[in-house]
Amino acid sequence: MIRTALPRLGLAAALLLGTASPLLAQSAPPDPDAFQREAMQKLVEKQAREAELKAIEQRLDGNIEVRRKLEGEIAAIRADRAALNKALLDTTARTQAGEEKLGDLEKRLALSQSSEAAIRRSLESRRGLIAEVLAALQRIGRRPPPAVLVRPEDILEAVRASMLLGAVVPDLRQEVEILGTDLAELVRLRDNIAAEKTRIGAEMEQLAAERQRLASLIEARREREASAAKDVDAQKALGDQLAGQARSMRDFVEKIEKEISVASKAAEAARQAIEQETREQRERMTALAFKDPARLAPKIAFADARGLLSLPAAGSRLRGFGDPDGAGGTTRGISLETRPGALVSAPSDAWVVYAGPFRSFGQLLILNAGGGYYILLAGMQRIDVALNQFVLAGEPVAVMGETSEAAATTVGVGTGQPVLYIEFRKDGVSVDPTPWWTKSQGEKVRG
Repeated sequence: MIRTALPRLGLAAALLLGTASPLLAQSAPPDPDAFQREAMQKLVEKQAREAELKAIEQRLDGNIEVRRKLEGEIAAIRADRAALNKALLDTTARTQAGEEKLGDLEKRLALSQSSEAAIRRSLESRRGLIAEVLAALQRIGRRPPPAVLVRPEDILEAVRASMLLGAVVPDLRQEVEILGTDLAELVRLRDNIAAEKTRIGAEMEQLAAERQRLASLIEARREREASAAKDVDAQKALGDQLAGQARSMRDFVEKIEKEISVASKAAEAARQAIEQETREQRERMTALAFKDPARLAPKIAFADARGLLSLPAAGSRLRGFGDPDGAGGTTRGISLETRPGALVSAPSDAWVVYAGPFRSFGQLLILNAGGGYYILLAGMQRIDVALNQFVLAGEPVAVMGETSEAAATTVGVGTGQPVLYIEFRKDGVSVDPTPWWTKSQGEKVRG
C-alpha cells in the first residue's frame, strides 16, 4: 500500500516545495556570518591600529628624550659660549696691553733716534776742527818733533803745536766721550727695542691666532646652537604631529571598538533572527505538510513535531503525565474529560497498528508515528479506521461514548463523563506528551 503511494508522495512533495519557495524568497534574512566576519576584520584592524598607536607612543617618548638632550646641549653650549667670550675678552685685553707697550717702545725708539740724529749733527758741525786735530796728530805721527836742543826754531814749533793741542784736545775728548756714551746707549736701546719688538710680535701673533681660534670656536658653537635650536623646533613639531597622530589613532581605535560591538550585536541579532526565521519556517513547512491531504507518509519526523500537535479531542485534563494513579503508581499518559459523543482525531500522521477493544480500556487505537514513536488512544466507544491504514494529522479516527469506557484507575474516579486516555511511547518506554502539544493546547492540558 505504501509503495503504491510513492508517486503521489513525490507529487505532494513537489507541490509542497512549490508552495514554500515563495515564502523563502520573500525576504533574505541578515547573514550573521557576514556580521561576524566584519567584527573579526574590525578586530584585526583594531589590533593593527593598536600596534601603530604603540609605535607612535614609543616614537613620542623618544622624541621627548631627544628634545630633553638637545635642550641640555643648548644650555651647555650657552655656558661654553659665555666662558669663551670671557676668554676672548681677556685675550683682547692682553693684546691691547701688548699693543700699548709696543707703542711706548716705539716712542722711546723714536726719542733715541732723535738723540742719535742730534749727536750726529753736533759731530758734523765740528767736523773741520776734528779734521785739523786729526791731521795735526797725523803729521806729528809722521814727523815727530825734533829735539829742542838741536835747533832753536824747533822749540818754537813744538810750543805752538802743544798750545794748539792743549786748546782742542780737552773739548774733543769731552765730545768724544759724550758721543761714545750716546752711541753706546743708542745701540743698547736699539737692541732692546729690537728684542722687545720680536717678543711682542710673537706674542701678538700668538694672541691673534688664539683670538681667531676662539672666534672660530664661538662661531662653530653658535652654529651648533642654532642647529640644535632648529632640531628642538623640528622635534617639537614632530612631537606635536605624533601627539596628534596618537590622539587620532586612539579615537580611531575607540571607533573600531564601537563598530566591533555594533557588528557583534548585529551578528547576534541576525543569528537570533535566523533561528527565529528557521523555527517559523519549520513551523510553516510543518503546517503545510500537515495540510497536504494527498500525503501517504509523515512529512516530518515525529521528534521534530514538538510544539506542533493538537489534542485529539476537546476537553479538560483530569490527570497529567506522572500524576498519582490512585493505585500506588503514577500515570504514564494524560486523561482528558470530553463531551459525550466527542470526535477524536489523529494527533499526527501515522499508521494504524491496532484498532479494537482492549481489556477494560474500551476501544484502543495504537498509531505508529515513525522513528520508534507510538501513540495510544483509549476510552473511545467507536473506532472508524482500519488496521494498517495511514491517517493524517487531524483526521477523525474515533468517537467518544456517552460515559467513560476506560478503567477508573486509568482515567480518574467519579467523573461520569467520557474520558480519553492518551499515551506516547518511544521504543517501548512511556514519554511525557506535553512538549508535543501546541502552546495553547499544552496550557489547556496543564490547566
